[in-house]
Amino acid sequence: MNANLSTHDSEYKGFIDLRSDTVTHPTPEMRRAMAEAEVGDDVYGDDPTVNKLEAMAAEMLGKEAAVYVPSGTMANVAATMSHVRRGDEVIVGSRSHMYLNEQGAMAALCQAQAMPIVENPDGTLPLEAIEAAIRESDEHHPITRLVCIENTQNVCGGQPLSAAYTEAVGALARKHGLRFHIDGARIFNAAVALNVSAAELARPADSIMFCISKGLCAPVGSVLCGDREFITQARRARKILGGSMRQAGIIAAAGVVALTSMIERLENDHENARRLAQGLANIDGIVINPPNVRTNMVYFELAPSVPYTAGELAEKLKGRGVLVGPVGPRRFRAVLHYWVSPAQVDRAVEVFADSLRQQA
Repeated sequence: MNANLSTHDSEYKGFIDLRSDTVTHPTPEMRRAMAEAEVGDDVYGDDPTVNKLEAMAAEMLGKEAAVYVPSGTMANVAATMSHVRRGDEVIVGSRSHMYLNEQGAMAALCQAQAMPIVENPDGTLPLEAIEAAIRESDEHHPITRLVCIENTQNVCGGQPLSAAYTEAVGALARKHGLRFHIDGARIFNAAVALNVSAAELARPADSIMFCISKGLCAPVGSVLCGDREFITQARRARKILGGSMRQAGIIAAAGVVALTSMIERLENDHENARRLAQGLANIDGIVINPPNVRTNMVYFELAPSVPYTAGELAEKLKGRGVLVGPVGPRRFRAVLHYWVSPAQVDRAVEVFADSLRQQA
């Protein structure tokens, strides 16, 4: 670990918070930038800080243009609205955020139908399954218009999807005349893990979004990137979704800092995730596969011998100063981020071990 990029050793609000990287709050540098930000009316295109953030994002993702929106869900919805027409079908992962965690927005707001495909364990959608899901021309069927992937794939363990795979999906989409969108909420985690640029991972896609309010520590927002015509449509979608903002430079300033100084250090979070996984693997009662941990997420389960549910154990851990998120009756997800240090990882492992020993 680069000592110049190390995370803070002080506990975050009295807890070691492993529930998500969305719990991060702005760094001191971000707070200064927010306080001093130049602002204007972004709906008129007059906010210089928002304009700077969008230009930086487009360049870093290798796209012509970008639009800043309040949330990742809005970015995905705006992208879908801009790509499809009423009644179209969208190929998407069965365990993706777009399918599971956006309140059915694809149908409710985009008036499109989802065609879910079961992911491989590594988070990829099988190419043959994508191709098989593409509808033949028939007036009885919806028109397949869009294919979406998620990188990193959260529910599959925060798995990074390779540039070669993304290229293959892009080639398949082009072959069949489909649009291609990447939910890249954590695309920079994928880029760091794979040692490639985010632009390389985004190259085959017609659009990609990423969040600045997760591992990058900014307080608010996501950025949607694509060609200029697409972004023009996405701005209209943002407006109807209620996402157009006025003097948004105050929050965009933190995003500028995030893109300038917070990407390289994501490797620290990945290293801490591996550290946590190895520590948990040594505890009786926890089932985990450390080699599956490739970015900042650690999924693990309670062994059948443990008499607690995940929710019950989470309450015990909370009483000892560790917050972790149950994602099933006996399953947890822990997410490492800027505000969790190696020492806190070791402390969390101790608390897990002590809590499970107490039930023996």
